[in-house]
Amino acid sequence: MTAIRRGRAEDLEVVAAIQQASLGAARWNVADYLEQSFLVAVDGDRILGFLVARTVAADECEILNLAVAPDFRRKGVARGLLDSALQGFRGGVFLEVRESNGIAQEFYKSLGFKELSKRKGYYDSPPETAIVMKFYSC
Repeated sequence: MTAIRRGRAEDLEVVAAIQQASLGAARWNVADYLEQSFLVAVDGDRILGFLVARTVAADECEILNLAVAPDFRRKGVARGLLDSALQGFRGGVFLEVRESNGIAQEFYKSLGFKELSKRKGYYDSPPETAIVMKFYSC
């Protein structure tokens, strides 16, 4: 059974491996996740995925990164992480997703996110446009 908990320093090695295995995920320094709202999905002692977010204002937050281990994709792990991160939050939720990551865009749209704009050259490694998406949680 999958549980969601706060991420810890001892999770960072596995989180880095999941990030590396997720081609569409942002390439942040995982140690910085400890300074943000950092959640992990676990089954027993195995980390299945992670989400990192930050509060921008009282009624606005940004999802910085969301990734699930390849073997656990399309099994509700990402949805569980997002549900947990947004539980009790009221306001605008923003994120950027790679223009080439159609699977992630469709996932976010299925949750009610809408495309707002594009940011050319937002990503590097490889260089790519970001799609900015927003969801209003009420």
